[in-house]
Amino acid sequence: MRRRKLLFLAIGVVACLVVIGLVFGCHHREKPASIQAGLAQGVDTVPMLIMQVQQCSKLYTAEYRVHKIITHDDALRFKGQLLSKSFDVKVPLADRKIAIPMDAKIKAFIDFSEFSEKNIERSGDKITIVLPDPQVVMTSSKIDQRHVKQYVGLTRAHFSDEELAGYQQQGREAILQSIPGMGIEETARANAAKVLVPMLKQLGYDEQNITIAFREDLDFGHIIKNAAL
Repeated sequence: MRRRKLLFLAIGVVACLVVIGLVFGCHHREKPASIQAGLAQGVDTVPMLIMQVQQCSKLYTAEYRVHKIITHDDALRFKGQLLSKSFDVKVPLADRKIAIPMDAKIKAFIDFSEFSEKNIERSGDKITIVLPDPQVVMTSSKIDQRHVKQYVGLTRAHFSDEELAGYQQQGREAILQSIPGMGIEETARANAAKVLVPMLKQLGYDEQNITIAFREDLDFGHIIKNAAL
């Protein structure tokens, strides 16, 4: 019999936050000249705001680069019972160990294509923008093949391609599970605010009267996607 033990070490897990040019993926056209005229005449600027925000389409707020080492260790053991006594003996030269370095790229973005009046709350001269739910995707993952290390005992077979693929997939899943602890909620909100606050100021709102928020019941554990691997 053999026992398998799969360990995911957070060794070298690097949440290297790369603030992507703020509006990477946000494509604005020039602000219509009618906005300033509309403000002067007391025209409701919400439709103008919605139009401008929708033009952003996908606003990429951050990029994370994560390095993780996936390890697997199993040993062949001989178990049984003799004279009413149980025994569990490790078979000599039957160990197998492997360490797989993996690099992954994770991006956070907000999709404004469905942005509408339901995302806007106004009270007098104060305005609150409730952001659409952010999305987090793993856009790529790569195994550093040159630095994969393994040891296989003389009595054991080498790791199969199927086993290696399974360990790699479990490594990706472990990285995704670690995302909620990376502080991506604060990053997504802060970088979205850097885009939206200047836009609202141009529409006549004072910065101290502008609030950028996510919906209160947002669960970041449910917005993470394993995509484009």
